[in-house]
Amino acid sequence: MTHLPLLDTDGDPASTRVVVAMSGGVDSSVVAGLYARAGYDVVGVTLQLYDHGEAAHRRGACCAGQDIYDASEVARTLSIPHYVLDYESRFKEEVIDRFAASYASGVTPIPCVDCNRTVKFRDLLATAEELGARYLATGHYVASRALPDGRRGLYRAAEEARDQSYFLYATTAAQLERLRFPLGGMQKTDVRVLAGEFGLPVADKPDSQDICFVPGGDYAEVVQRLRPEAAEPGDIVHLDGRVLGRHRGVMHYTIGQRKGLGIATPEPLYVIAIDAARREVRVGPREALIVSAIAISDVNWLGDMPFAEALARQAEVYVKVRSTRPPVPAHLARAADGTPAVHLAVGEEGVAPGQACVLYDDAGAAARLLGGGTIMRAERVAKSVAEVA
Repeated sequence: MTHLPLLDTDGDPASTRVVVAMSGGVDSSVVAGLYARAGYDVVGVTLQLYDHGEAAHRRGACCAGQDIYDASEVARTLSIPHYVLDYESRFKEEVIDRFAASYASGVTPIPCVDCNRTVKFRDLLATAEELGARYLATGHYVASRALPDGRRGLYRAAEEARDQSYFLYATTAAQLERLRFPLGGMQKTDVRVLAGEFGLPVADKPDSQDICFVPGGDYAEVVQRLRPEAAEPGDIVHLDGRVLGRHRGVMHYTIGQRKGLGIATPEPLYVIAIDAARREVRVGPREALIVSAIAISDVNWLGDMPFAEALARQAEVYVKVRSTRPPVPAHLARAADGTPAVHLAVGEEGVAPGQACVLYDDAGAAARLLGGGTIMRAERVAKSVAEVA
């Protein structure tokens, strides 16, 4: 073990109640074990987010079935109280319905961001307060530290491959005061060692992979059931205006996609844009994917200066437009219509409306998260087919 995590709380542990969001996985279970071992008044809470019966025998998904049972067994092992809260209706409204509506409108959603922003941090924090807790702790791989001015900042995790800060950009400054992320400075291998030391039954449990409410990764079935119009066929249109074929519904496509287009062409083509209203999927050469500026909405800002000032100063930032990509240099500005925008120092490919544009102060592994927003639209470097021909 290289070092133990900082539990980062004020006051006497025995008189400090900490609610731990327990998904049934090894990470949140270890968080519960850390606080319990340190003598805190720990209460485990598991959210039932979707149909228990449907997921009861499916491995690899949290917040239902086997995972609720696992969380209960962990709480029993640690001798802490454990509650299962039925958040199914609010999860459907805030996450699943939005997920389906996004695909139906031709944009690519990130349900984990919506879940963290609403059900997990907004609603669960309120529940933690009702339970008399000072803190809500989770098993996310992200770091939170006190800033010189007394606020708290959010930072990328020590293990870069595990970093979840991209999915937590919408966490507010007020929420950070009460949230704790003890695993942000740890390696996954050390977390599993701790799970074994605590005697937890989930010490060797595999990590979840799929979107939790999408059985087997078949998101199209979920979207079609809730928004059948997303499965209506339409034209695949080249940027030069040629109709190249028919598609199976806009929900099957996202910006930057190359495979599965169902058309035969001498040159490789990529999805450049999706017009859900006209049921068109527009394709073109790879060069047409490169964008120079991104307009964003619903911005959450955690920087030191006010966001309006950062825009006016065209503050330099580093940007992630996909969770698996490294941050790239950019600066803030306003679009012609006044919308907040990010201007990229070097063009990025495959920037999809509906995804997150997350802002950092640096490109390094310990970078501070400054906030982010939802991608509304992107300005392509090439304005016409002739420019990429």
